[in-house]
Amino acid sequence: MSILEKFEKVFSEKNEAGLNEILHDDFKFTMHSTGKVLSKSDVIAWAMSDDINEDKVRILYENEEIGVRHNFVTFKDGNTQAVMAVYMFQDGKIVSMETGATNIPK
Repeated sequence: MSILEKFEKVFSEKNEAGLNEILHDDFKFTMHSTGKVLSKSDVIAWAMSDDINEDKVRILYENEEIGVRHNFVTFKDGNTQAVMAVYMFQDGKIVSMETGATNIPK
């Protein structure tokens, strides 16, 4: 199973221990839509909430250094975004994630 497949599995299962395992201690998540940067603990807390529902997840590319993933995310407030994410890997874990998001009209 690839790194992104593992990430998708533990994220969808709200597996906190699995997220702690797959995310590097130096992990940073940059959201280009807002400029906000989240830490590992921020992302795990968000993942454990009921705020995010992913759909139509596709891994577009992955090797031992980088992964590219696209999906649709619906938030608890009803907003939906198409999200393109680029992941950088280090030591077999995700060390960074950057996203670009497009709002989908309701």
